[in-house]
Amino acid sequence: MTTASNKEPAIVRTERGLTIAGTRITLYDVMDYLTAGYPAKLIREKLSLSEHQVTSALSYIEAHQAEVEAEYQEVLQIAQENQQYWENRNREHFSQLAAMPPKSGQEARRAKLQAWQERLKSKV
Repeated sequence: MTTASNKEPAIVRTERGLTIAGTRITLYDVMDYLTAGYPAKLIREKLSLSEHQVTSALSYIEAHQAEVEAEYQEVLQIAQENQQYWENRNREHFSQLAAMPPKSGQEARRAKLQAWQERLKSKV
């Protein structure tokens, strides 16, 4: 996609995928916010983009919706596979850490952490 003023591409394909020119922000990052229901102004603020960059990204997504959506689904699948891999790989290590007795002098911190975790569980 090119901008009207200087004919420089606003969206470029890099090794990371479709990216907003001059940034490391991919259209998949923008898609995360779009699917979460964020308006353009908040996307701009969250990703520290200019109004022109956000407008260009949203225009590109709209113009190439099928292509971008297909790539976005691939990115989500790869991210899920990576997360699963690392969870499986580290499961034994985390269970060993959880089974370790608390360090001496840390009982108060441990109790505070437990109380905090239980509050979080009760909210869900």
